[in-house]
Amino acid sequence: MTTDRFAEIQRELTSRADPEAARAQEKNYGIPADHVYGVPMREMKKLAADIGTDHALAERLWDTGNYESRTIAAFIADPVETSIDVMDRWCRDSDSWALVDTLCFRLFDRAPERWSRLEPWAQDDELYVKRAAFALLWALALHDKDADDHQFVDALALVREHADDDRHLVTKAQTMALRAIVSKRPAAIPAVSDLVADLVESPSAARRRVGRPILKLIADA
Repeated sequence: MTTDRFAEIQRELTSRADPEAARAQEKNYGIPADHVYGVPMREMKKLAADIGTDHALAERLWDTGNYESRTIAAFIADPVETSIDVMDRWCRDSDSWALVDTLCFRLFDRAPERWSRLEPWAQDDELYVKRAAFALLWALALHDKDADDHQFVDALALVREHADDDRHLVTKAQTMALRAIVSKRPAAIPAVSDLVADLVESPSAARRRVGRPILKLIADA
């Protein structure tokens, strides 16, 4: 059945290929045009919804290297079967922020070892791996209802350590993670406030860029 589904999905995706949309996705989302068909997200979500959870199929789809196939893989993979090895491998395989964010918000934030990946990914200099650390923290703040407040307070140390990374895709994810923590974890606001006060007074433009959008949010909280 998995083999039949795999072939069916590949046929569906290739039949819906749109080279112009693929070029637009490369321009707007940084998705390499030679790895994307240009299929709209709504159609990928529909295909995934028709499949349900199928981790073996997800692994096969991921191995194609195609953006749409990998996006569907993120939707249908079983979080319980998403091990550290899978998380690390899929994170490192990712070649766009769009794919990394989909993984973090649709799969990794429900995996059993979700909290264990923040520090090692933050320490990694590869752009999309580092982005994943803070996109995952952002997703956890929004979705992990079982986490303790102290887990988010402890994770602020990673933002403090890495906020001088001047790459926009990293600093934007850090800001959005802080925004989500302030919005969803009121008990963590004093710790976020202390961090942001340090960031906005820093001589580093990157650190100031991370902290400034959070000032008003904290004031209004």
